[in-house]
Parts: sequence; structure tokens; C-alpha cells
Amino acid sequence: MQHSKCLNVHHRRVSRAAINRRFVKTKTSVRHVVAGGKVYLDPVQNEATAFAPATVANLGPGFDWLGCAVEGEGDTVIAKVLPDQPGKVVIESIIGDNGRLSLVPEDNCIGIAAIETLKLLGNTSCGVSLTLHKGLPLGSGLGSSAASAAAAAWAVNGLFGSPLSKSELVLAGLASEAAVSGYHADNVGPALLGGFVLVRSCSPLQLVPLPFGGGNNQPLWFTLVNPMFEAPTKKMRAVLPQEVPFKSMINNSCQGGSLVAAILTGDAQLLGSALDSDVIIEPVRAPLIPGMLAVKEAAKTAGRVSGLMGLCIHIHWKVVQLLFVLLVRTPRIQTAKGQHPRSGAPQQLFGQLHSVAVSWW
Repeated sequence: MQHSKCLNVHHRRVSRAAINRRFVKTKTSVRHVVAGGKVYLDPVQNEATAFAPATVANLGPGFDWLGCAVEGEGDTVIAKVLPDQPGKVVIESIIGDNGRLSLVPEDNCIGIAAIETLKLLGNTSCGVSLTLHKGLPLGSGLGSSAASAAAAAWAVNGLFGSPLSKSELVLAGLASEAAVSGYHADNVGPALLGGFVLVRSCSPLQLVPLPFGGGNNQPLWFTLVNPMFEAPTKKMRAVLPQEVPFKSMINNSCQGGSLVAAILTGDAQLLGSALDSDVIIEPVRAPLIPGMLAVKEAAKTAGRVSGLMGLCIHIHWKVVQLLFVLLVRTPRIQTAKGQHPRSGAPQQLFGQLHSVAVSWW
């Protein structure tokens, strides 16, 4: 990690198997016992640990239907067996939240995800206790709640030999997200599946993984800027148009298709261009962000040297992020960073600058 006076810089690299490296592997067999005329599912181990990464959603014209996982920090959940307490979920402790999160399972995304995972598993002969290590800051715009939910679902599933697939566990994550941030899968889908994920439908759930460059391990770096600016969701949603011109609809449909094509072909130039081509959401939100237009222009100017491909606003709850797309062997963000004070935008607007890579499970 590198530091500057006004920016925290984080570098993250592409990983195609992050969850497998960090997940404490479980036994593959699943045992059943019969008691009282019912068939119960027994755990195959007493403890399982799972890690889930940060995610970025609302990608330009991919608003509400495209997200991706990024490598680096994330949330870790440890699940332990509670003997002879079928279906019970207890949150034992939370580390790294400064006491802000509830220990009541029904009021916490890991508790809700665990409860829903147990429902998907069927009758279990035990309950589970959970410990959350919060690696992502709350309200960071990096899918903090989705990471917690995904890690909890995967850890609980692991106690019983992982009979449920990651795709099935997205349903547990969706239930958790619905309780804390709305029924959407563009964060929890990538948190579980990795890489880019297209949300074709939430009801019924249909997710389409999109391997960048066809899965040939091309590095794709994002740079995320977290301004020191609070953007209340209600205010940001209120400016969204109820109706859009036919021409704008065609443009965003075209650019959304271009996003998908760019991801599948590994065309970073097209990806950046498509991200920067939203004519429905960004134009009405940008004026609400102090200095946004000046920063965007400065970033593009710096990008001619540093490899900038495109820029869009990513807004998640109370956080605004400016999303820069780079395709380089190592992230080079110092040039763009140095342009901020000269852009005419208030320097105090900028809080954190992250260079992150797409994470592939």
C-alpha cells in the first residue's frame, strides 16, 4: 500500500481462483441421519471459513444489470457448528466494524444469508455460529454487504460438504441484500461467481458470467476514486428520469451491448468508451457532484499518458465513485492523481483512490 497526503492508494491484481485459495476446503461427502421420522443433513466438519471480495456495480450503461468482482480486500466469515440446535443462527462476534453492525442475525446480512442458506440446505441436524472479519469499510461503494452475505452463505454451505453451488447461494445473498440495500444481484452475483456478471433477471434469477477476453487471463485494472462527498441514495434516485427519449434508449442499449462485447473480446478501449457513453443516468447525476466535470476532464487529459480508457460515475448508496478503466501490466495512477488539484475541483473532494483488478473465482 502506498500513501499520499490526500489519497490512499491500493493496488489489486486479477485472480481467477481467489475463493478457492482462501476458503478452508471441506469434505466432499454429505451424510444424512434419520431421527423422529425426518431426514436431517449432518455437518461434515465443525468449522468452515470463506472469503468474498469487493464488487463494483452500476457500470455506466450497465446500470443495475452489470457488476464485477475486484481483487484485494474483502470480508471473511467463520462458521461453526452449534450441536443439537437445528436451524439456529448465532452471530458470535464482528471484528472491524467499530461496533456499528448488529449481532442480531435477522438484522445483519451474514445472519440473514446464513438463515437462507440453511433453508436451501433443508433440515439440518445443527445450527451455526458466525464470526465476521470485516475487511471492507461500511458504505464504501464496494459491495460491503454483498461480500459479507456471500462469505456467510459459502461458509455455512461448507460445513455440510458444499452441496449447494455458488449460483444457488446467490439466492441466499439476494435475500440478505433485499433486507439491507434492495433486491439486486449486481453485487452479490459477482461476489460469489467472480469476474463480470450480467444480471439478466432477478425473478426468476438468471445470471450470465462474462469472462474478460474469453478467459485468457488478460489483466484489467480499475481505478476507483472515492470523493469526500455524501450522495444520499434518495436524492440520487430522485433525479432519475421517469421517461427517456427514444434516441437515449437506443444509445444506452447499444452501449450496453458494447460493454458486453468488449468484456468477452477483451477490448479495453471499447470497454472504456462504452462506460463513458451513458446518456441517461450520468448526465442527471453529475451536476450534483461538486467538481465532477472538471475532474473527469482532468482524468481524461492524464489518461493520454497513464493509459486511461474511460470513465463513469459509480454510485452505491451514500458513496460516489469515479470509475477509471485501465488495461496495463501495473497500475499507473500517479499522473491522474496529480491532476486533481489543478482541475479546478476542490482538493478536499477526494478521499480515496484505489487501483483494483477484476477478480475471477
